[in-house]
Amino acid sequence: MENKPHRDTIFSEQAQILSHQACAGEQYILRVAAPKCAANALPGSFAHIKVAPALLLRRPISIMRTSATEGWVEFLYKAVGEGTRLLATRQPGEMLDMLGPIGTAFKFESGRSRPLLIGGGVGMPPMIFAAQQLRGNDLFKPLAILGSEVPFPFRPRPSRILIPAMPDGVIACMPLLDDWGIPCRLASQQGYAGCYQGFVTDLARDWLNTLDREQLNQVEIFACGPHPMLAAVAMLAAELDLPCQVSLEEYMACGVGGCAGCVVPVKTGATSQAMKRVCVDGPVFDARQVFF
Repeated sequence: MENKPHRDTIFSEQAQILSHQACAGEQYILRVAAPKCAANALPGSFAHIKVAPALLLRRPISIMRTSATEGWVEFLYKAVGEGTRLLATRQPGEMLDMLGPIGTAFKFESGRSRPLLIGGGVGMPPMIFAAQQLRGNDLFKPLAILGSEVPFPFRPRPSRILIPAMPDGVIACMPLLDDWGIPCRLASQQGYAGCYQGFVTDLARDWLNTLDREQLNQVEIFACGPHPMLAAVAMLAAELDLPCQVSLEEYMACGVGGCAGCVVPVKTGATSQAMKRVCVDGPVFDARQVFF
């Protein structure tokens, strides 16, 4: 009998919209009541949402935050196509047919105490979820670097947390992470006040280059964002010989591994490859396996 590792881990729920906040840059923060998903989701997992009755195919959206005790799940998404634009019209009180949580999660098990969380655009949510999981864990000292080329879906503010070796003037943070005690800095090429003027990978490189080898040996990189950004993160990790996990963004049809429409080549040996499904074999992979 075929092994089905995801059996009994993906839940179907009628999720009531609790709040739906419009942000700058056609971005939206959606919170729904979905207690089964909230109790089982981990950073890197996503939900597959039926955005409107008229659309057959669901849309995969990364989970940004959860509350297992209150039973809600929160998402950040950008309205870029027909499906997400229809989702943007949905109102509090309405119900969404939702499958989740789906996919593999980031693993904070390597013994490295300094997770570097890098998120770009709508790749920020898994990093925020990771920060939530690491919050208050004395074994880890994370740093989050978030980037956007449209206005951030929150109001940046000067951080109250000092980060040694940050470039002068780079002080803007995401208030939520700052309130959690998670060091955070922002990057953009749009000239936003307090942000690093460049890519997230540029800021990450500048910071990493200030660390000695002993300090670098405590760093592991976790990233989500557009494919070119992830390729640059993987290259940076390889240059500095750092472990790196990436969450891939891919178009999906079924979202549960049945259609194989989201497959990517993954390195499985020195000269061998296999096609893996991003939805259930991922979306989190070792960077060396997907960027080679």
